[in-house]
Amino acid sequence: MNSKINRVFNLVLICLALNPVIYCQEIGLVNIRHSGQIITVGGPDADVPGFNSQAIQIALDAAKSRGGGTVKLNPGNYSIIGPVRLSSNTSLIGSGKTTVLKKCDGFKTSFIIDADWGMLKAVVKDASGFKTGMGIQLYDDEHDQGWDVTTAVITDIQDNTIYFDNRTVNDYVASLNGTITNSFSVIEAVDVENVRIADFVVEGNKNTNDYINGCRGGGIYIHKSKNCLVENVKINEFNGDTFSWQITEKITIRGCEASNGDGLGYHPGTGSDHSIIENCISHHNKGDGIFLCWRVQNGIFRNNTVYGNGDNGISIGHKDTDNFFEGNHVYENGSHGVLFRNENEQNSGHRNTFVNNNIENNGISRESAGFHIGGETRDIRITSNIIRSAGKGNQSVAILIGKKSSKITATDNDVSGSKAIVYEK
Repeated sequence: MNSKINRVFNLVLICLALNPVIYCQEIGLVNIRHSGQIITVGGPDADVPGFNSQAIQIALDAAKSRGGGTVKLNPGNYSIIGPVRLSSNTSLIGSGKTTVLKKCDGFKTSFIIDADWGMLKAVVKDASGFKTGMGIQLYDDEHDQGWDVTTAVITDIQDNTIYFDNRTVNDYVASLNGTITNSFSVIEAVDVENVRIADFVVEGNKNTNDYINGCRGGGIYIHKSKNCLVENVKINEFNGDTFSWQITEKITIRGCEASNGDGLGYHPGTGSDHSIIENCISHHNKGDGIFLCWRVQNGIFRNNTVYGNGDNGISIGHKDTDNFFEGNHVYENGSHGVLFRNENEQNSGHRNTFVNNNIENNGISRESAGFHIGGETRDIRITSNIIRSAGKGNQSVAILIGKKSSKITATDNDVSGSKAIVYEK
């Protein structure tokens, strides 16, 4: 069989496996030459030559059809119009800083007809800025936060009717500013396990894009998954939470950077157990640098640098228990260095430990504490940390203990420039 027939045969096999009519039309021939499990993307010598999200998805779906494997992104700038979706036992690996995934410009319009619960289409005022394969979110004024938003990928457009692949999770009412926008996660790992994502840069293009909530999306978004590793990925200027993982087990984020986003830097949440964030950087994000949402438990947060974020350095709250923080440098954030949010006794973030952290010069935007322990939080251990105020910021108290908090152990800390411990009256 000559090489040309081989190319056509491989294309047919992949298209039959994936049924990506739109991808095959837009990308062209695909030549999987390797006998192993590595599929390359980007450039004339790659298995999939395109520099866009469609090309990456073809390669990932081809790996899925084999039961897993590695997709290798060559150096280059990749145009991303929809979420790149990983399957189990699959790795997506770039070539370091020379591999850049850039989100497309934003576009949004309103519904003409209500988009009711469970629908797979929406009739909109203006469909001109959308295309097949593009990621979207749907919401209205009453369902625009948290889990109330619907995310999906466009499967077809006919006149002003947009068809998509995930059913709507609420009734979205046109008269309540029902909206569809092409905000989406750049990378998605949903209902998967044993995934690795590594060695590339994401440019979020936030200035042209609508905000997407971290429960439903992120620069990298992991949902209902386990045993996933994200390492050496830098995400800049994403309009939403930069790294978000929800309802997960054993997610490790290592050596990554979250910068200049319009949401939270790192957002483990909604029952995420045994998360690890280590050797990461979170800076100049609009919200908290690291935000533990609901039921983040048994996690390790080690050797991270968290600075210049608009709100708290680290935020802990609803049932966020039994976590360990070591060797983190948290400084010059807008509010508290570490905040324990206001929760009742049943729901507070109990039994968290802080050892050998450096918490300094926080409170850039308002008066703050190095540690602000609110709610009915108990059994917190703060040992051998540096907590200091050296003239920058307004970190006026090292450890502020709320009047309903209890069993706070603070020993062998090096405190300077502020009051050491203040008990709220």
